[in-house]
Amino acid sequence: MAGRRALGRRFGWLWAAFAVSSYGTGLGFGAFPLIAVLVLDAGAAQVAALAAAGRAVGAVLAVPLGPWVEFRRKRPVMVAMDLTRFTALMSVPAAFALGRLGFAQLLVVSVVVAAADIAFRAAGGAYLKTLLRPADLLVANSRFEATTWTATMVGPPLGGAAIGLFGPVSTVAANAVSHLLSALGIRAIGGSEPSPARAGAPRLRAGDLLAGWRHILTHPALRPLFLNTIVVNGLIMASEPLLAVLLLDRLGFAPWQYGLVFAAPCVGGLVGSRLARRLVARFGQHRVILTAGTLRACWPLGLAFAQPGVPGIVLVVTVQLGLVTCCGVFNPVLATHRLDHVGSDRVARTLAAWSISGNVAIAALTAVWGLLAAVTGPRTAIAVAGVLLLATPLLLPRRGHKVAAVLARGQ
Repeated sequence: MAGRRALGRRFGWLWAAFAVSSYGTGLGFGAFPLIAVLVLDAGAAQVAALAAAGRAVGAVLAVPLGPWVEFRRKRPVMVAMDLTRFTALMSVPAAFALGRLGFAQLLVVSVVVAAADIAFRAAGGAYLKTLLRPADLLVANSRFEATTWTATMVGPPLGGAAIGLFGPVSTVAANAVSHLLSALGIRAIGGSEPSPARAGAPRLRAGDLLAGWRHILTHPALRPLFLNTIVVNGLIMASEPLLAVLLLDRLGFAPWQYGLVFAAPCVGGLVGSRLARRLVARFGQHRVILTAGTLRACWPLGLAFAQPGVPGIVLVVTVQLGLVTCCGVFNPVLATHRLDHVGSDRVARTLAAWSISGNVAIAALTAVWGLLAAVTGPRTAIAVAGVLLLATPLLLPRRGHKVAAVLARGQ
């Protein structure tokens, strides 16, 4: 079966490590806000600050990590970032057991984990490019995407059950252990990895810090996709807490109904990720990016029309299913397209710059949309985000670029 192409033992270990950390992250989804509210009696402002500041400050701290990762062997960096996340996350249940857990510690841990996430993804993308042939990258990215959506579908409900049975910090401990297991899986990959030319450089140059952004913004194939994805992801993520307020507070959804309207549509992510390679084979990479990227912007406006009861549940599930299916197609094709159009000597810096920009955009737009909702109400703020999303396909590339030509220009 074409969709099950064998990618080798080493990729198998990498995929297993990705899967176990993804499920751990799914189990721990929403754990920090819950701990802040239930254990530390934090208010809405503190919870919002925890979500926004952790992402934003972590992104800022990750700025020098892109070039730092670039000039080192990638697997040791991935192991180090997994161990960093394990240590930071395990400090939470340890402090809770000792009765010393505070809000400041949650904030510091969220910052450290956010920065380590960016460095891990940068190293992981660069390592994947060296591990597989270009023709296999879409297969690998589709498998990662399917794993992510599966973890998103089953992780939070299981995490909620674990919290009910074992207490509020149990899912944080499980998430921490998943990163330790991921580190062991990456160690088990084995094989040799050549050292980059500047490995062991005593210090980073100022130009190295901005090289990722400079490459993206001067690159005809990457620039429009970069602008499109940070705006689309920022607007979608900024609407999520407002949707929670609308459904749970204004429309009276029960918690299980709220969980259902987010978990059930993740099936679309599995379907989309399975279709991605077939669609690219039939229609080409550029056409799939343009079509899926356009369609994913058309769904979120429908969330502003949610109503109480079964009709509201059906509407939200339908809208989320359409959005997630389009994202399931778009995301692995984008990830592959990005790797195809970046030279091996700058992958980590480019991926780090991309992630940093995305995190900062999400944090900023979440804060702005929170203020907008306070003035206009959550339904209006969601509608404004939906209308703006309808314009984002204008940022998508109108034509494709040949990889060889673009890479030559990027050099």
